[in-house]
Formats: sequence, structure tokens, C-alpha cells
Amino acid sequence: MTTMIRHFRQRLLWPLQLLPRQDERLRLQPWAAVLERPGSPWREAAEMRRGPSSERHYQEFVTFLPHVQRFLYGDGPRAGSARTGGGSSMRVLRRDDVQAVRLRLAPDRPALRLAVEHVDLYFFHDVDVVVLHVEVHADELPLPVAQELLYRFGRAYPPGWDGEGQPLHCASEVEWLGAGDRALCASDATDRQAFLDFVGLHRAPRLAAHWRWLLQPLRPEQDEEPDDGAGPLLRVRQIEYHRMPVMAWLALDDPAALGRADFIRLGLVAGQGSDGEAELPFAERHVADFEARHCYDRFWRPGGAAPFTRYLCCGHALVVVGRAGSRFFVDRERGVLAQFRHQHFLMFLIAHFQKAALLMFSDRLVVALDALEIRDAASVKQFKRAVRGNFETFLRFTHRYWFHDLAEQAQTRALYRLCADHLGLDALHPEVRERISEMNTYLDTDSLRRQANTVVRLTVVTIAGLIGTLSTGFLGMNLLDEAGSSWPRRLLIFAVTLAVSLLLTGYMIVRSKRLSDFLDLLSDERLTLGDKLGLARGPRPPRA
Repeated sequence: MTTMIRHFRQRLLWPLQLLPRQDERLRLQPWAAVLERPGSPWREAAEMRRGPSSERHYQEFVTFLPHVQRFLYGDGPRAGSARTGGGSSMRVLRRDDVQAVRLRLAPDRPALRLAVEHVDLYFFHDVDVVVLHVEVHADELPLPVAQELLYRFGRAYPPGWDGEGQPLHCASEVEWLGAGDRALCASDATDRQAFLDFVGLHRAPRLAAHWRWLLQPLRPEQDEEPDDGAGPLLRVRQIEYHRMPVMAWLALDDPAALGRADFIRLGLVAGQGSDGEAELPFAERHVADFEARHCYDRFWRPGGAAPFTRYLCCGHALVVVGRAGSRFFVDRERGVLAQFRHQHFLMFLIAHFQKAALLMFSDRLVVALDALEIRDAASVKQFKRAVRGNFETFLRFTHRYWFHDLAEQAQTRALYRLCADHLGLDALHPEVRERISEMNTYLDTDSLRRQANTVVRLTVVTIAGLIGTLSTGFLGMNLLDEAGSSWPRRLLIFAVTLAVSLLLTGYMIVRSKRLSDFLDLLSDERLTLGDKLGLARGPRPPRA
């Protein structure tokens, strides 16, 4: 008998990198380009701007440590900074025109309809990362269907096709629906040639049509559609794997009845198994430590407010499984569902935002190096500016957005550590920091080298000028007494003297390196006078 999921909820997060903007205001406030565009479906969500306005938002607020609260909610209008106006360092835009999604997991499967709860864009001050968030839910789904939804729905593009041209590892058909189930946009995953041609031309994957449509007016970096002139465009670049990070909340009659293979498929997002199949999706050695590495089983027991509640995390996914008959588990205001939709969602969002930001900083260094032409002075200057700017932004990111712990609450803290460990954040941050610091140190060293060369040249010119000054200025002596000459004669003598001085100074600057080496020889006390004169003349030519 197939296990039924009484209530299913899935949340997708898709981090993308924002490309540099020329306009200074849009560089600091990229969300303005989305809000100000005529006909834009996006509006600003007020929750993060005005602070907690309900009990569930209050519980969300007090869950986090003070520095995380300031990041999420700001300091308030009185103590706020000039940059954020006292509000959150995170701006949330929302669109309400998408009411549902109709999808077909495979050509031989029936179509499914899921209600759309939220479609959001998350922007962050000073960091060129935007996160698309989509939340869907449905009731009465068979467990294999829920497993396939987790596996197939959040794919930015198909990774391949079978022999009949059907996309692999992603939904066969996806269609966004508006009011009255009016079709808004459909996927094009079956158009294999379009994806192949795009990769061949741009050396970058082509995003599926339904995701491109949902992102508008944000456009992919390689998008060839002409500008419609309605306003500035924001370009985005894929920064992570095409599988979007996913959260899921599953309420079923008896979670304890699920087999180990079912939990592994859910926790590792491995897709469905056959009905009643007890075989593991992977080799036993591969999942031998699954419970220790991927399960948070603090509430996996018969008693308590929400009995048999299990949290599964692999970094890429966070899945919560519990009993549908538990009032606390399904409570949207104070229970596990409320925590899933608020505290745990923000925890998951912060972890993936941190990873995306670190990858973005690393990508910026690669882009700056690729654009560097060492023989072009303008290119070198632009490279230095890019590296310095990346270093400054990274410092602000570290002090504003980088946390080792989000909360002292045991559950939230443990889930964040579980997620961060699987994402490798504690190893990624020092690696990126070291790369940026090495690049910045190289620029500092190069600047010191240039300054040292300048000092050497000025020293040589000063020594030469000192000889002339002492020679002509001894006892106030004037070699030429032209004080009583006519103005034209004095001006002519001044111009000739100035020209000779400029030529002599320029020659000494050009030969400053050789003159500096000569001065080093003269100052070497280990050499005799004859050796110094011989070395100053240079090596003798070989005899014929």
C-alpha cells in the first residue's frame, strides 16, 4: 500500500550573481531597477522592513542572536545607518500573479497541480547576490510522487535527454498558472536543439523558459533578447549547480512506518523508489553513516508535542518529516510548520547566501584576471580597481553577513551547523579570504616596488643636482653676470638654461638605473678604486 503525504510543502532557493551595473544608484540599490520598471509584477514585501508584526514573526525574531537580528531586521529608524535607513540589510520583492504551477514529472505521468504560496526575490546590501524563492504546497500526494517532486522540480535546465528527446532528471512539463488557472508561461525542456545551440554559441547553459520568465525583468547574462527601452536591466549569472537548494515539509499518518530507504531518498533527494521497495538507492557503504551525518533526531520519539519528527539535511536539502495528526506539527502559528516557514527557512537562506557570496567573490577575481592585459595601462588600472573593490566588499561581507552561529536555541543552532558543515562554509571562507588577500598583497607589493624605483630615480637626480648646485652656488658665485642685460637677452638665457636643465634631468632619469648601480659600486668598501673604475667601464670586449 502506497504511503500518502497528507500535506506537502516545498521551497526552492536559487542563488544568482548580479553582474556589475554602471549606474551608481543601481549599483547600491539593484532592486530599484526591478521596482521602477513599468509593468513590473514585483512589489516590496514589508515584513523585513517594518519588523515583527505577529506572534510567529516575533518568535522568528527572538530565535536569532543580536547580530543576526540586525542583519535580518536592522536597527530601527532611530539607530539605523544611512545606508539601510535603519531597516534590514536584506530587501525582499514579491510577485502575486503566479497562483499555481501545473507540472508533469514524466511523459507517462498524470499532471500535478500545486498551489504557489510565495514567489520572492531576496537582495542584499553590498553583495551582488540575488536569491529567487518559490514556495509550493499540495495535499494528498503519494510518497513516490513527493520524492520525485523534490528531485525533479528545482532544475534550472535539463541536464540531458533520453533517446526519445525527453528531458532527464527534471520535470517533463512545467507551466505557471495565474488567476483562474490561466497559463502564464510553459517550460521548453523538450527543445533539445535550442539548449545545444545555446551552449555551443555562448559556452554557458541556457535557462529553461519558465525560470527565465519568472525572473523577469532580471535577465541571464547571455540573453540575446533586445532591450525594450522600458528601463535599466539587471543581468544575472548562474553561480552554483543547476539543482536549486530545496526545503520540504511532509506530514503523514505514521512517520515511523517509513523505511530506511525512504528516509535516505528524502534526505539525499534521490528520487522515488518503487512501491514497497526496501532496496537502498545507493550502496550500503555510501550511506552507512546516514543517520549520524544527515539526521537530527532530537524529536524522533513517541512522546512530546510533535512525536516522531525527524529533520534530514544534506546541505543541498533540508527535509522535515512528522505526524499529520499532531496539532503542534501542523500549527502555522506556533508549531513545527511555523518554524519551518520562518526560523528554519531564514537559517537555510543565510547558509546558502553565504556560500553563494563566497563563490561570487571568487568568480570576480577570475573575471578580473581574464580581463587583465599587462601591457595596457588602462587595463592594469581597471584590474587594480576591481581587486581593491572586491577586497573592500569582502571585508564588509565578513563583518556584516558572516556568522559561525545564528542562534543559541539548540535546534536552530544544530540545524545550521549541520547545513553549514555539509556546504563546507568553514573551509570555503578561509580559502576565498586567502585568495583575495594574496591578490591584494600582490598589489601592495607592486605599489611598494614602484615607489622604491621612483625613490631611486629621484635620489640619482638629486645627487646630480646637488653637484651642480654646490659648484655654481659656492659663496654665492654667479658665473654669468647678466643682471643688467636687456629683458629679451635674459629671457633667452633663461629659456636655454631651462631647456638644458630639462634635457639633463630627463637623461638622468632615463639612465637612473645604471647611475644607481654606479653609485652602489662607489659605495662598496670591499672594492679597490681600480676595481670600481674597471667595473664602471663595463666588461671589456673580447680580443679578436
